[in-house]
Amino acid sequence: MFQIGQLAVYPAHGVGKIESIQDRMVSGSAEKFYIMRLLDNDMIIMIPTGNARNIGLREMIDAPSVTAVYEILQHRPTRLSNQTWNRRYRDYMDKIKTGSPFRVAEVLRDLTLLKFEKDLSFGERKMLDTAKNLLVKELSIVNNQREEEIEARLQELLGHA
Repeated sequence: MFQIGQLAVYPAHGVGKIESIQDRMVSGSAEKFYIMRLLDNDMIIMIPTGNARNIGLREMIDAPSVTAVYEILQHRPTRLSNQTWNRRYRDYMDKIKTGSPFRVAEVLRDLTLLKFEKDLSFGERKMLDTAKNLLVKELSIVNNQREEEIEARLQELLGHA
């Protein structure tokens, strides 16, 4: 159960603050919803409290998880996927939709490495930005650092500071 004022992460959208918990009528029955405001764009999301975990709403990561994210970014896979760009795009989108910072870090790492081998499609470039923004926002809050500092750290870990 999330509390009012608590920061949480909504898959593929990023960090938000639980502003309230409200009762709403849905199909004739009362349901409770978290009312969450995303930090990046002030968008309001209503999340059924009973389904929040299934949707992927999660707490912010802890310090050991930050270390694991950094390790993922440093790891170099033996070979990158040689799938077509649209198949890769679907696979990466599935990872981002999990809301897992570890899967998002994999997408950031793989697309960054792929960018040095070939031109990314428009969708892949957009996804690279999305993955980076999702990680930067959460890591800056968890580490209590400016987003620019986190972005520089990620660039360093990815091998092109």
